[in-house]
Amino acid sequence: MKFAAFAITALLSIAPAFAADTPVGLWKNIDDETGKPKALIRITENEGAFQGQIEKLYREPNEDQNPKCDKCDGARKDQPIIGMVILSGLKKDGEEFNGGEILDPKNGKVYKAKMHLTDAGKKLNVRGYIGMPMLGRSQVWVRQD
Repeated sequence: MKFAAFAITALLSIAPAFAADTPVGLWKNIDDETGKPKALIRITENEGAFQGQIEKLYREPNEDQNPKCDKCDGARKDQPIIGMVILSGLKKDGEEFNGGEILDPKNGKVYKAKMHLTDAGKKLNVRGYIGMPMLGRSQVWVRQD
C-alpha cells in the first residue's frame, strides 16, 4: 500500500517535467504588435508532427464573435476561424520544432514556421517567416494548462 502511494506521488511529480519538453497543450497567443491576447490554441502531436487548432478567440464585444477566414484560400476560404488548424507539420529538431507552417487568419497567408520552448516550458516562441527565419515575425505564447 505504501509503495502504491509512493509510485503515484512519484508519477504525479514527474508529469510536469515531461510537459516542459513538449509543446502539446493549450496556449494563449499574445499579439506581437498590441501585446494583447488573441486566441487559445490547442497543440497536439500525431506521429511526431505537431499541429495547432484555435479553440477560442479574444474579441471585443462589438466584433464578430465567430469570424470566418474570408482572406484564406482553398479549403479554408470562408471557414470559421474557431476550430481552424493554423499550425501544422512541425517536428522536433534538437531544441526547436520546425519544418511546418502557420496560417495568419487575419491576412489569409501561410508562412513557414518554427518554434521553441522557453521559461521551463511555460512559454513558446513561435516564428512565422518567408524564406529565411530572419524575414518574419515572432509571437510568445503562454501555456494555459
